[in-house]
Amino acid sequence: MATHDNEYLTIALPKGKLFGLSADLLEKIGYTAEDLSEKSRKLVITNEEKKIKFIISKTADVPTYVEYGAADIGVIGKDVLMESGKDVYELLDLGFGKCHLMMAVDKNNKREKLSDYANTRVATKFPHIAEKFFNGKGMQMEYIKLNGSIELGPIVGLSESIVDIVETGTTLRENNSEDIAFIMDATARLICNRVSFKLKFERIHQLTEDLRKIMEQAK
Repeated sequence: MATHDNEYLTIALPKGKLFGLSADLLEKIGYTAEDLSEKSRKLVITNEEKKIKFIISKTADVPTYVEYGAADIGVIGKDVLMESGKDVYELLDLGFGKCHLMMAVDKNNKREKLSDYANTRVATKFPHIAEKFFNGKGMQMEYIKLNGSIELGPIVGLSESIVDIVETGTTLRENNSEDIAFIMDATARLICNRVSFKLKFERIHQLTEDLRKIMEQAK
């Protein structure tokens, strides 16, 4: 467990599509730092005046930094958070970065019913979420963990289906695939280390409420 520095509030931000949206939202309540940019070569960026540290992290690592106390709070997609299974508090649904987790198949080999895919292979970045979904349907599946280009699974015969994030559906259509089952919606969440929540309660609570007000004003 990392040592909690009570002087600073350390915030883990994910690289990628959520970074800019997260940084912009935090800036509206005064949480920023000079040169806070995804392109920065610095992995830790500090605002000494306001005693804030930002960790710029690979998306999948944000829940780990928060769980172990290297960061007090972080921003992460609900999909990544659920897949990680990390023991953190979820403080706020930030509303942005909305996407859907779906099961999709090759149109040319589409089966009549969802249950017809039982005991087949599914390629996914989210094997834990997928397993929970299929178990709930009474379906035993073989899970193949991939880290990119999930759509390749059915195309090259690696799997009969995929479970992946869908935003517009364009990638699926371009690869002759179609979603056949909805699994979950996902948006960005504000998460917090359990010890930090107690040690820095006032500051974290105030930040959360300030974000909540900004979001309500934007509606």
